[in-house]
Amino acid sequence: MSEMPKVGELAPDFELLDDTGKAHHLSDRRGHFTVVYFYPADDTPGCTKEACSFRDNHAEFGAVDAEVWGLSPQGPASKAAFRAKYGLPFTLLADGDHAVAESYGAWGEKVNYGKTYLGILRASFLVGPDGRVAKVWPAVKPDGHAQEVLEALRQARAVA
Repeated sequence: MSEMPKVGELAPDFELLDDTGKAHHLSDRRGHFTVVYFYPADDTPGCTKEACSFRDNHAEFGAVDAEVWGLSPQGPASKAAFRAKYGLPFTLLADGDHAVAESYGAWGEKVNYGKTYLGILRASFLVGPDGRVAKVWPAVKPDGHAQEVLEALRQARAVA
């Protein structure tokens, strides 16, 4: 299992498919901010709360020239259903083999009801226009997270 990239390091590049089968490359976002957030599963309570918070703040992210990309292991069909059910206007990417999560250190041991297993660790990364990590949230709580990210994005843009 990898360590999470640190602020100032190049964000690991990746290519993943969205719910329509379109490929997205992080390197294509050079020149713009990108929020890369990892969540355990489509249409589960915490993940839905987090996704709807990003949805409700979508216009504010767009106003500062930033895109939000949500990554989880479920496939494109699951992503399409999740997007449709909650009207999610941002990109959801299928990391089926969790290789991208591993490269970001967002795959590791979890404990639920006394059982230990490997899974997605809820973590977010703000990737700057230069492709470097501008901010890391290693242990995200869904409540208020989109607002935290927006605030960090505004601060990063003020410096850039």
